[in-house]
Amino acid sequence: MPESTAHTTELTSHYISQVANDLDRNVKEQQRVTEELAVLQEQLATLQRDHTVLVNMQQALGAPTTAPEPARTDSAVVPSPRKKPAPASGARRPAKKAPEQKPQGKRTAATTAQPKLVDLIHQHVAGQSEPRSAVEIAEALRQAHTGRAIDTKVVRTTLENLVAKSRVHRTKQGSSVFYTTADAPGQEAASAGEAQPETATA
Repeated sequence: MPESTAHTTELTSHYISQVANDLDRNVKEQQRVTEELAVLQEQLATLQRDHTVLVNMQQALGAPTTAPEPARTDSAVVPSPRKKPAPASGARRPAKKAPEQKPQGKRTAATTAQPKLVDLIHQHVAGQSEPRSAVEIAEALRQAHTGRAIDTKVVRTTLENLVAKSRVHRTKQGSSVFYTTADAPGQEAASAGEAQPETATA
């Protein structure tokens, strides 16, 4: 009986450990997909702003607008009605007017002048003498650019992309991750000597 009980306990512990590992992998995968989605949304917003600038330039040069209008994800631009039921009397309706695009250009012209988020992040990290977490970097950028929406997850994903390109260096301190510029002098010593736990893990 004691041997049987010990075997059962060992088997139970094995399953508990396996389930815990599977849960950990599941959570990490969800986080990875969420961060990739945030990066794709940022890229889509950039492409939409670039498209508007190019359309405005084309109109300013007097060239005919031939490029198709891309699908919009926001509700600011209302598409023209496509198909309407024919009137019961069978009378012809007047021809529809083409939707005007100029107000749309005025709405987005100011936002295209803003620097890219990746450049803001890299400049901020390069100007720091100590390692900073993604949460600290996002908060600093929000304070410096109050008129711009800056999401912490997008900042973290952008930092990881800069790490992959060797433009930013990443160090771990416990469960927290800190970032410095890849060419910052003494970055290893600074990272090892400063372990500041965060309330929100980066």
